[in-house]
Amino acid sequence: MAELFAQVRHALSQAGFEVVGQVDRLTPGLRVSETRAGVLVAWATSDGFTALAADQPGGDCRDGMRVAVRAAVSGLMTSLGYTVIGTLNGDIIVLVKGGDGG
Repeated sequence: MAELFAQVRHALSQAGFEVVGQVDRLTPGLRVSETRAGVLVAWATSDGFTALAADQPGGDCRDGMRVAVRAAVSGLMTSLGYTVIGTLNGDIIVLVKGGDGG
């Protein structure tokens, strides 16, 4: 799983995403961590973005942004031959190529 973890982090970084450490709770970006099923990719926003998004006319825009980020990450990883699945909270799990993660 360590190899998959490194591959996912590298692909996201090369595509221009800000990849942050999994224990860094202050820096916005994509948090990448290992799970039993594969590699979890979660999007974390800054407090400033959260406040700005909540203050927009028509309501909070974070859900729309989360969908856009999820689509971009999923599209990248599937174009590289990986299978991705969504989680209940809107993150994604990248599975081992050709496998189901378990």
